Amino acid sequence: MVRIIMRGCNGKMGQSISKIVKDDADAEIVAGIDLWDDGHNSYPVFKDLRDCNVEADALIDFSGLTGLEDMLDYCVEKNLPCVLCTTGLTKEHLEKVNEASKKVAILKSANMSLGINLLLKMLKDAADILAPAGFDIEIVEKHHNLKLDAPSGTALALADSINDELGNEYEYVFDRSGRRERRPKKEIGISAVRGGTIVGDHDVIFAGEDEVITFSHTAYSKAVFGKGAVQAAKFLAGKGPGFYQMSDVIDASLS
Repeated sequence: MVRIIMRGCNGKMGQSISKIVKDDADAEIVAGIDLWDDGHNSYPVFKDLRDCNVEADALIDFSGLTGLEDMLDYCVEKNLPCVLCTTGLTKEHLEKVNEASKKVAILKSANMSLGINLLLKMLKDAADILAPAGFDIEIVEKHHNLKLDAPSGTALALADSINDELGNEYEYVFDRSGRRERRPKKEIGISAVRGGTIVGDHDVIFAGEDEVITFSHTAYSKAVFGKGAVQAAKFLAGKGPGFYQMSDVIDASLS
């Protein structure tokens, strides 16, 4: 049984994870951290992480950037592995995360979905075969109309996975409206669509002569991210210091 502290327990993702863990015989949320609480959770909730004295095997963070450094210090002090799901980290934040990972296990991913992380691995194989054969590469991502950033972090992670495999020789293009020229070969186009309540939709298109291959992933609810975070917490429990990614969780499940 993996004991989890949920930071941001009363947010949308925190409550989604609470429901997932409730039906999981191998995991339990033993404490939550949130500034607001009305007592409806089955576990104790602390406003300040420093006040939490509950024994745990891993911490899942879906709370945002506020208090990030204090959380990392807490995890190092308690030797508590951390699944870091907060996005939008600055260079300074990432430096703090890397420093902390030298003392405690930390897993960070741009997207916690197991499906997306499996796709990241598949794209490397596809790029190896299709790019040298002259296939053009395009990524189209769609999200709800409340999403602030564009393109999504996941779209950039998909592009990076391909580009890393191809020696980082490809340029990312986000807008072709000001150009009147033939599409260069070593280019990855990334397009963003915003509308309605789309949770997350990513298409990676390899367009060749007389054939098109498309890899697609659609998230129908935020629960897919919560399930991935719980799997990550199970993987991280008992691990020594280090910086881990969801690809490590995928590899462990395949071995």
